Amino acid sequence: MAGKPRPMSQIKQLLRLHTQGYSIKAIARTLNISKNTVKSYLAKLQSAALDPQELLQLEDPVLETRFHSGNPAYKDPRYIHFKGKLEHLSKELKKTGVTRKLLWDEYIRGFPQGYAYSQFCFHLHQQLVARKPTSVLSHEPADKLFVDFAGKQISYTDRQTGEIISCQLFVACLPFSDYAFAMAVPSQRIGDFLYALSCCLKELGGVPRVLVPDNLKSAIVKANRYEPEVNQSLEDFANHYQMSVVPARPGRPRDKS
Repeated sequence: MAGKPRPMSQIKQLLRLHTQGYSIKAIARTLNISKNTVKSYLAKLQSAALDPQELLQLEDPVLETRFHSGNPAYKDPRYIHFKGKLEHLSKELKKTGVTRKLLWDEYIRGFPQGYAYSQFCFHLHQQLVARKPTSVLSHEPADKLFVDFAGKQISYTDRQTGEIISCQLFVACLPFSDYAFAMAVPSQRIGDFLYALSCCLKELGGVPRVLVPDNLKSAIVKANRYEPEVNQSLEDFANHYQMSVVPARPGRPRDKS
């Protein structure tokens, strides 16, 4: 196939969207690639009589050989070693405070000839995406604002008393632009939550159509997949700003940005 190989996760996204009935134009727009690129992959898929569902189950380097012959990435000793570490890396990454940089430091100490940091992050991301296939969520400008509190408290030192004061970190994100807002507040109580949210809207200079809070107690009285009960103060706040409140479904982190 002519053209530059696409990143592996993008090939899988292309195949997945194709199996879901997306048009060539819609796939190109969703993945931000050209229509000719989409056509070339689908032509190869048809000419070689490849089964998309079987392809989606393949490891990324193996999948690449189906579309770009001669790629030896999956034979690289570094990749073989990395693949053996993947279970450990995946579990460690879920722990609070563990970053990709910390994992790479540990990885390179035990395997000095291994991947550089950027390659390590690329392969880790590709493998994690491949293990948890999902459809692409498309977002419109100014449509949604995702809000939550960070899971880990932060703290600062009072310069006058030397006292270490703990606080909560409010975070918000516009998923179309990935623009983020963060602010420290004393607690997760509704008053602090609404104050941080009002500061966020002021900083953004506008109001989204939909507010998407996670199921934090200051926003959601009762979590439910279909009919969550929203805090009355938050409802009043949203009505004042003419926003809708649509909480993320419990247990569905990919609803969030």
